[in-house]
Amino acid sequence: MKILISVDIEGVAGVFHPEQTRAGNPEYERARRLMTAEANAVIEGALAGGATEILVNDSHGGFRNLLPDLLHPAANAILGKPRLLGMMSGVDHGVAGVMLVGYHGRSQSRGILAHTINSFAFARVWLNDQELGEAGIYGALAGEFGVPVIFGSGDDVFVEENQPLFPQATLVTIKTADGANSGTSLSPQSALAVLGDGAKAAIGKIPTCSPFVLPPTITCKLQTTSPALADLFCQLPIIERIDGVNLTFSAPSVQYAVRVLNSLSAMSFMLR
Repeated sequence: MKILISVDIEGVAGVFHPEQTRAGNPEYERARRLMTAEANAVIEGALAGGATEILVNDSHGGFRNLLPDLLHPAANAILGKPRLLGMMSGVDHGVAGVMLVGYHGRSQSRGILAHTINSFAFARVWLNDQELGEAGIYGALAGEFGVPVIFGSGDDVFVEENQPLFPQATLVTIKTADGANSGTSLSPQSALAVLGDGAKAAIGKIPTCSPFVLPPTITCKLQTTSPALADLFCQLPIIERIDGVNLTFSAPSVQYAVRVLNSLSAMSFMLR
């Protein structure tokens, strides 16, 4: 049984500030070790639950955060970008379920370090009139491949937001949010135990988990963080402008929509 584990950093125990998520400072180096440790705990739990093959997708920023030399030897790592399937790369390799580790709430929520894909450029994202964060968007992408989300970890906002999307999944709360950069966290060691137990239990529930599927055609609505970004994104011919900051486009699939959103995210670096 093959499992895909997608690992972000904002939902990891002890991570609260943007400096912990950005390369080039000591706090980031510590946080990426915590991220790798949480990935390992979930790998061990999945193996204990009956998984026989593990793919681990580094899903934060430049996708080069996990420390390969410290990663569990039973797992193969998916690193680097660009990739067509982004945070869900590997879902097309015959996996039975997806686990989301260290995830966070969607942009404009009260969650710790909450954002959707690109905090500089994207204020809100809707697919078929349903506002989604990264977990929902990429969970819907997994659904196009017939793969359910079976496990997730992050703060209480992440859990509350995604429980309706993945009702059969095992979702565990690692920390509770008091604000965008504050809250209460389990200790890293306590978090590892919770993650391992949750991942093991999730494997056993795979037969009861259903994929999160959005019907095609997909209508994507994007609210940018400034009119200047909307100006830039409208250079792409498929984008239609609603008003100063709201845009829309149609996509034949979630995968298509994700590829457009990731292309827009890359374009936004022109205005940083």
